Amino acid sequence: MPIHDPCHPGEIVRYECLEPLGLTITRAARGLGISRQKLSDVINGRASISAEMAIRLSMAFGSTPETWLGIQAAYDLWQAQDLAESIEVEKFAVATQAQTSAR
Repeated sequence: MPIHDPCHPGEIVRYECLEPLGLTITRAARGLGISRQKLSDVINGRASISAEMAIRLSMAFGSTPETWLGIQAAYDLWQAQDLAESIEVEKFAVATQAQTSAR
C-alpha cells in the first residue's frame, strides 16, 4: 500500500518525542549531544535525518536507527515523486545472445 503525503520526520520528533516529555529544543539538543540549531533545522523541516542523527534519536527515544532512516526515506521519495515525470533517463537492457553475436 503506498504511503500518502508523509510528514517530515522532524514533525515526528517534535510531536512524538519532545512534546510528550516536555522537552524544549534546547534541552533535547543538549541531551542528543548536538547544537540547538541542528535540532531546530530537523524539527522545522530544513534538514534531513542523517544516519548519525538516526542513531542519536534511537538512543534517546528508544526506536531503531532504521526506523528513523525509513521515515526519512519515505518522506524523500514522496517529495521526489513530483519530479518523476520531468526526469529524463535512458533505459538500459541486458543484450540478448542474438544482439551479442551480430556485433
